[in-house]
Amino acid sequence: MVKKSIFSLLLGILLILGACSDNMNEEDEVAEGEEANTEETSTDQTEKENEVEEEPPVTENNEDNKIEDEENIEEEAVQEITEPLYKIDDNWNVVPLEDGTNEKVVLLTIDDAPEKYALEMAQTLKELEAPAIFFVNGHFLETDEKKEQLRQIHEMGFAIGNHTYHHQKLSDVDEETQKQEIMELNDLIEEIIGDKPKFFRAPHGDNTDYAKSLIEEEGMLLMNWTYGYDYFEPYMDAEKLKEAMISGEAPEIDISYSLLKSGANLLMHDREWTAAALEDIVKGLRDKGYEFVDPMTLQVPE
Repeated sequence: MVKKSIFSLLLGILLILGACSDNMNEEDEVAEGEEANTEETSTDQTEKENEVEEEPPVTENNEDNKIEDEENIEEEAVQEITEPLYKIDDNWNVVPLEDGTNEKVVLLTIDDAPEKYALEMAQTLKELEAPAIFFVNGHFLETDEKKEQLRQIHEMGFAIGNHTYHHQKLSDVDEETQKQEIMELNDLIEEIIGDKPKFFRAPHGDNTDYAKSLIEEEGMLLMNWTYGYDYFEPYMDAEKLKEAMISGEAPEIDISYSLLKSGANLLMHDREWTAAALEDIVKGLRDKGYEFVDPMTLQVPE
């Protein structure tokens, strides 16, 4: 009986131990399954994160790069259309460099800027899509307001020319003063707009041999004009000036024949009556079949 009881006891212990082992195996399988599921979930999340990261994020830098690319394309297009097409001849006329280039053109120029009306005149010309050269004087550029006006005129696409710092008649001063009048203004213009002027016009059309040689050394184009009337007293009136500029005639100063012809180099000034007549002058010349030369297509010395 004792042996049988001991056998029963041992058998019970073995059964209990077997049951515990089975439970532990089941828990291990569950744990392994959960670990596998966790690894799969982690892998899926990583793959999704990688997929998201592969798409370029939309940022301000992307937009800035796009704008910069568009600006570069525009600049390249401008460069393509600004090859020299015309030159200024010995009589200050605009002449095509090659056959087939439109001859029926005129060049618009505005002197003594920016005194009072230059910005207004630039805005008028911009609206009319009429290019021009604004010849500036340094003594008008000694305030922040005037510098900003010149900057705006330049940013509207107009060429800027040198008209001496103090509107100095060059033949009245020595060579050193002539140099200062030209070079100091060149430096000031470049400081304001970032570009050195390509064009030079002497006040009163008074060029000296020294000034001519200096302008050539600086790679600038020397320029006078073929006609202009707004500085004569009879034409300090918008209506009379309009008629004179469109016809080329100025009978009140004994010019009874027309100076308007293909290649005419037209002189105007920063004046109230000129600003008032400017739109009509542009439209009147267009009605006569004339186009306006882009100054950037003028050949300049190298």
